[in-house]
Amino acid sequence: MLKIGRRIVVYGPTGSGKTTVASRIAKHFGLPHVELDAIFWTPQWVEKSLAEFRNEVSALLKRHADGWVFDGNYSGVRDLILPFADTVVWLRPSFWVAFWWLWKRSITRALRRELLWGTNYESWRLLLLSWDSLLLYQMTHWRRHHEKVSRDLKEIPHCASVFELRSVREVEKFLASLG
Repeated sequence: MLKIGRRIVVYGPTGSGKTTVASRIAKHFGLPHVELDAIFWTPQWVEKSLAEFRNEVSALLKRHADGWVFDGNYSGVRDLILPFADTVVWLRPSFWVAFWWLWKRSITRALRRELLWGTNYESWRLLLLSWDSLLLYQMTHWRRHHEKVSRDLKEIPHCASVFELRSVREVEKFLASLG
């Protein structure tokens, strides 16, 4: 059985399954799951200021000092979370696998009019006809994501064990090893 501690952060590019994996880990250990997207986005897809976002993340770290599972790639708060993490789970599927997952997820959310955070929904317009499209974001930020996470794991002081998982099989094997 793998020992990963009680403070886990899950990184991965858009569409890689961060929230799903983080939710499963949190449920397994009975820990609070903190989805950074839910904190960052206010109604009508308005971003919080960096100061407000950092304050809320700091408050959550203090509130859940006994353990947590954070998911999200916000480099603006990585320096707050990573130094306290026992474990980093870095999801690294291929671009095309993550793109397919993102496409399916976004289509499903748009069809179902699934409420995300606050009053935010994914829409056909946002998905296909906007410069803010998650699909476009994934295409233009894929390489940058990997570069930033890799750099931050080297530069931000931490003692976390880092697990890079590149396939569904590796993710399932990791989750099964938790006991």
